[in-house]
This record gives sequence, C-alpha cells and structure tokens, in this order.
Amino acid sequence: MSATSFRVTSVVRVGVTVTFLRMDHAPDEPAPALPAGASVVRVAAPTVAFYRYLYNTVGADYVWWLRRLMPDGELSALLRQTGVEIHVLYMGGAPAGFFELDARSIPVINLSYFGLMPHVVGTGIGTPFLRRAVAEAWSRGPKGRTGALTVNTCTADHPRALPAYLRAGFLPVRRSDEVWNVPLSLGLAIPPRLRR
Repeated sequence: MSATSFRVTSVVRVGVTVTFLRMDHAPDEPAPALPAGASVVRVAAPTVAFYRYLYNTVGADYVWWLRRLMPDGELSALLRQTGVEIHVLYMGGAPAGFFELDARSIPVINLSYFGLMPHVVGTGIGTPFLRRAVAEAWSRGPKGRTGALTVNTCTADHPRALPAYLRAGFLPVRRSDEVWNVPLSLGLAIPPRLRR
C-alpha cells in the first residue's frame, strides 16, 4: 500500500507545541560512561520488523505515529539510505532504547528519534545515553561555521525530554503549535490534555 493510497477514515486531533533545538558545537566534556551491563550498538541494516519494534515500543506512550503509517517498502528504503543510522541501547542483553541519526544533510545532522523502552525510564540511563547520541553525531562531522546538531521535541513527549536536551547543550531556536490528525486505527493512547 502506498502512502497516497492510505485512507484515514477516523482520527483524533492532537494538539502539541513542538520545540526545535540546535547545538552549534560539540560539548566540551566527554560523554559520561554508561553503567555496567549497558552498551550501544549501531545496527547497520535493521529489518523493518526490528525497527518497528523499537519505534512502537519506545514511542507508544508519546504519540509517535508517523512512522507507523509509513509502508514497509518506504521504511526499508529509508533505513538503507546512506547517512541514516540506528543505534540501539542494550541493558543486560535486551534492547532498552534507541536513537536515529540523519546525516543526509551534512553539515547539519538531525537526531531524528531518541528514546527509552518503558522498563528503563526513570533509571538514570537517559542522560548518559543522550550524551552518547550527541557524541556519536558530532563524530560524524557536523563541522565548520554551518555545522550543527538538531533535534525537536514536543509536549506529547516525556516531560523530562526538553530539560534533558537543554542540559545536554541544545538551545531552543523556535516553537510551533501543531495539530496532528492521528488515525484511531493505530490504537495509540492519547492523553486527554492533548486532545483537541
């Protein structure tokens, strides 16, 4: 099924404020070490099924919906593109989170997705994992006067997401109020505060 043939018959309107952030130079301090038993692995060619497992599990509580609508063929092609990287956090041998870097527009790299699995939220792993994502992005080369690392977050994300990005060295550059038409067929739990 192509994106153009997908028909949405019933949606819930979700109102969010999106904050766009930017980091113009790498942090001076090195990333803190991950705790014992934790590691980050770059998955060179993730299958669509594995990516959907990561995306759907991490994003279920935060209205991550756009990639759920992307047909498998389009998602597979995106994951194979040069410059798109998936890095998975493992704790005790099991996936605990992931981040996605998009370096297709060098010298600007976008931290497209970043998040933790529900079972590790609140354990303290988020800060070192985010700093690892930042360090990994800067190692890819967003250098020069126009080089930067970007990310965005919104009011549907975990309430600690924006403060975490600010602590990591990102600065807000703009905010935008948006209304999303999220298909009810996705079965996402939409918090009442976001419904419009």
